[in-house]
Amino acid sequence: MKKTLIVIPAYNEAMNIEKTVADVLANAKGMDYVIVNDGSTDNTIEVLKRNNFNYINSFLNLGLFGAVQTGFKYALRNGYDVAIQFDGDGQHDARYLKMMVDEIEAGNDIVIGSRFVSEKKPFTARMLGSRLISTAIFIVTRKRIVDPTSGLRAYDKKALEEYAHGLNNPPEPDTLVYMLRKKCKVKEVQVEMHDREFGESYLNLSNTIKYMSRMLISIFLIEPIRKVK
Repeated sequence: MKKTLIVIPAYNEAMNIEKTVADVLANAKGMDYVIVNDGSTDNTIEVLKRNNFNYINSFLNLGLFGAVQTGFKYALRNGYDVAIQFDGDGQHDARYLKMMVDEIEAGNDIVIGSRFVSEKKPFTARMLGSRLISTAIFIVTRKRIVDPTSGLRAYDKKALEEYAHGLNNPPEPDTLVYMLRKKCKVKEVQVEMHDREFGESYLNLSNTIKYMSRMLISIFLIEPIRKVK
C-alpha cells in the first residue's frame, strides 16, 4: 500500500477527537495520521497533548481549506504518496479508508467517500443544496459528482500537490472543479456517515444559505476565469 497520511482538521473537537483517533488506529492499519488543530477555543489542544497525539497546532483559525492544506503540505514534506481528508467530528468512518486508497492505487487521482452513489437518502434541505452544487459542477465541467460536499476524500500525489500549492482558499466543491479542469480522475465510492455526537455543526440554516451562495458564485463566476496551468 502506498505511504498514506490521514489529515484530520479539528476546530473545537475536544469531545470528539479521541473517538476519531481511536477509529483511525483501529481501522486504518498501516496509515499514519496528523491532526491540524485549527485555532480551537475549547480544550482541544489539551486533549491532543494529554493523549500524545500527532498534531500540528495553528494559533489562528485558518478555516477548513487552510487546515487541510496545512496537513497536505506536511504530507508532502514527509514523503507521503496519498493524503486523506478525514473529519475530526466523528462523522467519517475509517473502515472505508483502505478501500479509498485501493481506488487511488487503481489509477484514480481523487476518491470521494459519497453518501449517494448507490443509496438513496431521505430528501432534505442539505440534499437539495448538494444537488444544486452537483448540477453546477456538471454545467461547468461536464462531469457528474453526486456528493460534492463530502469532506471524506483521498488524493494521490498529483492532486495533493495541486491542493497544497495550486489553490488559494476556495470553498470545497470548487476544489473539485479546479481538479477536474486539471484533468484529475475523480471517482466516488459509497460510504455511510455517522451523526455528530457532540458539539454543533457550523452549517445552521443561515450559514447553509451563505455557504450555498458562495459555492454557486465560486463555481459559475470565479472558477471559469481561474487560470489552470
